[in-house]
Amino acid sequence: MRPYLKWHGWLGLAIIAGSEVLLFYGVPFGRTFITPLAWTGYILFMDSLVYRNKGTSLILKRPQELVLLLPLSIVFWLIFEFYNLYLENWHYVGLPGELLWRLFGYVWAFATIWPAILETAEALEGWKGISQRRMHPLKITRGHLVVSFAFGVFCLGIPFIVSSSVAHYLAAFVWVGFIFLLDPWNYRAGRYSLFRDLEQGDPRGLCSLLLSGIICGFLWEFWNYWAEAKWHYTIPILGDIKIFEMPVLGYLGFPPFAVECYVMYHFVKNVFLFHESS
Repeated sequence: MRPYLKWHGWLGLAIIAGSEVLLFYGVPFGRTFITPLAWTGYILFMDSLVYRNKGTSLILKRPQELVLLLPLSIVFWLIFEFYNLYLENWHYVGLPGELLWRLFGYVWAFATIWPAILETAEALEGWKGISQRRMHPLKITRGHLVVSFAFGVFCLGIPFIVSSSVAHYLAAFVWVGFIFLLDPWNYRAGRYSLFRDLEQGDPRGLCSLLLSGIICGFLWEFWNYWAEAKWHYTIPILGDIKIFEMPVLGYLGFPPFAVECYVMYHFVKNVFLFHESS
């Protein structure tokens, strides 16, 4: 392990601190864009941690992957925004009145989602509590893959075929659906599959993703709570019992969402784009 942060790690910490100062003093830019601003700093900091722990870096060593990941993050999140038209579980308030500023905020914020999750998970892989974890290998059969795919189709299809009042309760299906739908394809492609990891008795990737979801979920809600441009939730079960803006049950969605981020991204890499070795 390298005993230092690279320059962009210190820059990231400075950006996070600066965004908090802007928020504290009520500077309009800071109050409106605190979420993407803070997450930009966070991603820079986490990438520097990854470099310190592993000697690799999305920003310094794999810039072509970063160029791919940023627009994909926007596209992927728009898929969930589409589902929210049926789920009606969140909505945005306090957005800039000018359309260009509003679009700027959307693009910037959405582009940080996948990098934040994946950088955090990669940084956590070097943590002793995860790096030494092993399990009994699971036997993954063709039947398991077929059942997983069918369950994923069910999870992602059911919000479209039930009434709007019922769809309001089905967010959990969407937060796991892409895992079961796409990871069988990743397994068949032979790369970057959680099924393959479990088949090899290696739960480290899954554990780091689940913990990444917890960490990022807490920070999303923390920064969102103080922002002027923010999201509110209309979760129908225990919706009034909240930590920050998020109803308590909603926090259960962050760990599987992090797994979905990994599976969706590597599905695109495995099937459509490039095939570097694992």
